[in-house]
Amino acid sequence: MSLKRCNNIEDLRARARRKLPAPMFHYIDGGADDEWSLKRSTQAFDDYQLLPRYLQDVSAVDLRTRVLGCDLEMPLFLGPTGMSRLFHHGKELAAARAAAKHGTLYSLSTMATTRLEDVAAATVGPKMFQVYIFKDRELTRELVQRCRQAGYQALCLTVDTAVAGNRERDRVHGMTIPPSLSLKSFLSFAASFEWVFNFLRDPDFRLANVTHRVDALGGGAMGVIEYVNSQFDRSISWDDAAWLAELWGGPFVIKGMSTVEDARRAVSIGATAAMLSNHGGRQLDGCVAPIDTLAPIRDGVGDKLELIVDGGVRRGTHVLKALALGADACSIGRAYLYGLAAGGEAGVERALTLLRDEIARGLGLLGCRSIAELGPQHVERLNSPALQRVA
Repeated sequence: MSLKRCNNIEDLRARARRKLPAPMFHYIDGGADDEWSLKRSTQAFDDYQLLPRYLQDVSAVDLRTRVLGCDLEMPLFLGPTGMSRLFHHGKELAAARAAAKHGTLYSLSTMATTRLEDVAAATVGPKMFQVYIFKDRELTRELVQRCRQAGYQALCLTVDTAVAGNRERDRVHGMTIPPSLSLKSFLSFAASFEWVFNFLRDPDFRLANVTHRVDALGGGAMGVIEYVNSQFDRSISWDDAAWLAELWGGPFVIKGMSTVEDARRAVSIGATAAMLSNHGGRQLDGCVAPIDTLAPIRDGVGDKLELIVDGGVRRGTHVLKALALGADACSIGRAYLYGLAAGGEAGVERALTLLRDEIARGLGLLGCRSIAELGPQHVERLNSPALQRVA
């Protein structure tokens, strides 16, 4: 199936599966334990239905919005994902260029395989850097300083990885960084000729922003779980988040929120935004779906935080439901990584084009001319008392 014949994110996922060796595909696709949270993150959108208003002039619809101090062409951006070199030799640069072409923000992960300065030089599009607090605190300080010098617009602290989740698919399929061939995975690698060719041509899978100080991979391949547990600081606290917010001094996002209490605490330490996320279902299985946390947190913090739904987005209507429930924007991870694996920069562009078109079409069908017109009157939970009365 060519990229042009991919009509939705699921089609891109199917193409990615054909092109990637099994360890790489299942690293994108998998979650923790029984993968309940992974599946629930998308399924939870089905618990909300849209309520269109008709006989409205929707001859033109405007998707533009402002979030994280950036003017975006649509209320959707690329969230932080690690080690893009695993999925395509175009790496993070391919995704960042695709985001810039669509006028939206690209988020670079600490676990990237491209230097943050190289991403900044490759595109003038808006960018956010996602940071972890390492046991080596000076490395975190250095990353913040480098982001400021490189012109990143926002900083994001991920808080849900003090301990690595139990990602059983990684163990089953032999996923390591850098990739290593085993008897179990030999046929899968052999069937992925294009990926293997580019791997042999450019086998550099280093974590480009941290290896000069934390070269844990220098001793050979290791599992992602082992890397996280060996390098990330388990003692991280709200004091550390406050320190980072002050050190950065700009739009500051905390990623991994699911409760009103944590969101209020985020406001108190100087955060300007929260990414409502369960880490793609890759950390604590059984954790609440991001979309289900949105309305309570919006009620709890009002307009004191920008809220971004991060998790489970596979359709433009998912974005519309989130916006109607109070989100300022949504971000995607797997959805664009499927595109990256399926066709590099062009594949990420295809993913963004599909979702942008779905958002625009759905907005018009709702009777809205702009994102600003979308509100709680356009969405209702399926088991709400109001709907039960109507029924």
